[in-house]
Amino acid sequence: CPVIPCCFHSDEEFDELCFEFGLELDEITSEKDIISKEKGEEKAKGASDVVLYKIDVPANRYDLLCLEGLVRGLQVFTERINVPRYEKIIPAEGERQKLIITEQTAQIRPHAVAAVLRNITFTKDRYDSFIDLQEKLHQNICRKRALVAIGTHDLDTISGPFTFTAKAPSEIKFKPLNQSQEYTASQIMDLYRTDSHLRHYLHLIENKPRYPVIYDSNGVVLSMPPIINGDHTKISLSTRNVFIECTGTDITKAKIVLDIIVTMFSEYCEKPFTVEAAEVVYPNGKTHIYPVSTALGYLRLLTRMCLKSHVTGNGNQIEIEIPPTRADIIHACDIVEDAAIAYGYNNIQMVIPKTYTIANQLPLNKLAELLRLDLAAAGFTEALTFALCSQEDIADKLGMDISATNAVRIANPKTAEFQVARTTLLPGLLKTIASNRKMPLPLKLFEISDIVVKDPNTDVGARNYRHLCAIYYNKSPGFEIIHGLLDRVMQLLDVPPNEENGYTIKAAEGTAFFPGRCAEVFAKGQSVGKLGVIHPDVITKFELTMPCSALEINIEPFV
Repeated sequence: CPVIPCCFHSDEEFDELCFEFGLELDEITSEKDIISKEKGEEKAKGASDVVLYKIDVPANRYDLLCLEGLVRGLQVFTERINVPRYEKIIPAEGERQKLIITEQTAQIRPHAVAAVLRNITFTKDRYDSFIDLQEKLHQNICRKRALVAIGTHDLDTISGPFTFTAKAPSEIKFKPLNQSQEYTASQIMDLYRTDSHLRHYLHLIENKPRYPVIYDSNGVVLSMPPIINGDHTKISLSTRNVFIECTGTDITKAKIVLDIIVTMFSEYCEKPFTVEAAEVVYPNGKTHIYPVSTALGYLRLLTRMCLKSHVTGNGNQIEIEIPPTRADIIHACDIVEDAAIAYGYNNIQMVIPKTYTIANQLPLNKLAELLRLDLAAAGFTEALTFALCSQEDIADKLGMDISATNAVRIANPKTAEFQVARTTLLPGLLKTIASNRKMPLPLKLFEISDIVVKDPNTDVGARNYRHLCAIYYNKSPGFEIIHGLLDRVMQLLDVPPNEENGYTIKAAEGTAFFPGRCAEVFAKGQSVGKLGVIHPDVITKFELTMPCSALEINIEPFV
């Protein structure tokens, strides 16, 4: 975007401004340079020499994803322009655009929001930026249209009220965007199955009995979200009034997306920074006006960050106006961060804190670090395994039922390898040995990390425990080595080998251990873990071929 640094004497100055604003100027290049690097100079002949500035934008600043927002933000930051004040115009009852949501959408995409950009003027660059912002939002906050899908339509080609409903694929028929004929919804899905762009979104609805669709009052299809808009309502350079609808499964994200689009491009309306509100009617009869009004709210530093503010009360409070472009501000800490950015982190003087405190390591972490050093000195190698694992790892492979593990489950795991939080460190070490079977024997590994179990008495419904687990893998089980390691650990913890105020081991049974070769460890009057020879079935399930012994104890009682 070559227009941004036109007010600066050099690229270095622009780079410095980006840094002060919290951005990073990644690269200054051109289309010709990019093609030359990727395909050679011969292919780059005839390519544009226009300078391109590649800027890394923070993930939470959706308002900086288009040229309009980026330029506006930098100009306000450098105090070249005032902070825009966005105005929501609510037409009289009967004149406002209305989007009616039917109950059929409840199981597919239950939410929708809408607004109108009235008397907008598009140029080729503005139009391209408008389309590009939608695509960036789709890939970012919309999570590839899974959470929100955006539809923009030429309002002059349709008439409200509009209806957002869901129908069987065979009942939906319209001409998709940039196509020459009508197709049923099923045919549309087949049509785009090989499309390099749209095929990635088909899975969102293709297995549903009903597909979401938006009609106008005459039965004209506006869109079939989240797949494709109708060709009838497509916008062009001559479009003057744009109807924007955002449908999805997350109402908060939908409102943010709508706010970003209308605030970025309301600049080009006949009356700049004005947005015409639309009414959304829910199946229960309740109505909402969108876009949502913003809260009021801050002084010169915050003004540079597009946050208007003024002093209130007796002078010790500041009221800040949060614009709809700043969906990333959800806490007072975000405002303080913006003030620090505007002031300049490099300008903050280092001073000794007025509050006298001495930092200390958490006792549990300190104990874990000391034990790691001594276990390594005992000849064991530390491993660091994943905190998430499969249900099979902590249950089936160890001879247990998953209900007996008290494991915390992931609601929608992306892979079978990460379904639950581990309740024991043993499977991770066994899998580590399985991946290193070609290493010279014996293999002696340990890990000191947290395990997680459900606990209804905590505010989050789960609790962490710091465990120590060690394993010995060789041609013989080596139970005496693991037992000796336990004695060494207790010696380091200053716990004597007696039943009254020290530690003892008692014969026990464990599904992961060989019968008659398992013992439970008691210390300070409570059970802290087990040690023993691993059961042959467990060894086989973890694709191992030799015997091994293991120890796992909870170290928190020793802190």
